[in-house]
Amino acid sequence: MSRVMLARLPLRLARAAAFSAVCVTLAALGHVAAGGSGPEPWAVASGASAVAVLAVALAGRERSPATVTVALTGTQVVLHELFALGDPVDPYVLGHLHGRGLGESLGMLLAHLTATLITGWWLARGETALWALLRAAACRLGAAFRLLAPAPAPSVPPRAPLPHDPPAPARRLLRHTVNRRGPPLPAA
Repeated sequence: MSRVMLARLPLRLARAAAFSAVCVTLAALGHVAAGGSGPEPWAVASGASAVAVLAVALAGRERSPATVTVALTGTQVVLHELFALGDPVDPYVLGHLHGRGLGESLGMLLAHLTATLITGWWLARGETALWALLRAAACRLGAAFRLLAPAPAPSVPPRAPLPHDPPAPARRLLRHTVNRRGPPLPAA
């Protein structure tokens, strides 16, 4: 079934909650593993809120693996920097981990990218499986299935009817006549 389906609000909220939980948990665990201290609660709360708003906006329809991975990578960069704001001021940490953003430490950059790519692949596989299940349920249950709505058809103005000329009346006498007249044959 290749129809584009749109997610209704309950499904959008559930998908956004799952994406937000994975993003924020991944960023917080990565931050703890790299720096040893957990991010501040206000940073986690504001990061989770921002990611949830973004995820609700993107959760309206099925997304490609590339879109899921790009969204996850972008949120990881923002969450990384947000969590760095709440770190205690330690000259070593500021100079080596967050001095000039994510690219300052090659090891941290590689760890973030590896975790993000693996998690992006995992989320994209889940996205594909979820939509396959939803389409199958929509086919079996039909109108009783309320999590999906068909995408609105693009509004195309109706075509103007073609002028219809009445057919010329056929002459009964010439109905089966074949006319083979053409240019004259060349002289031999």
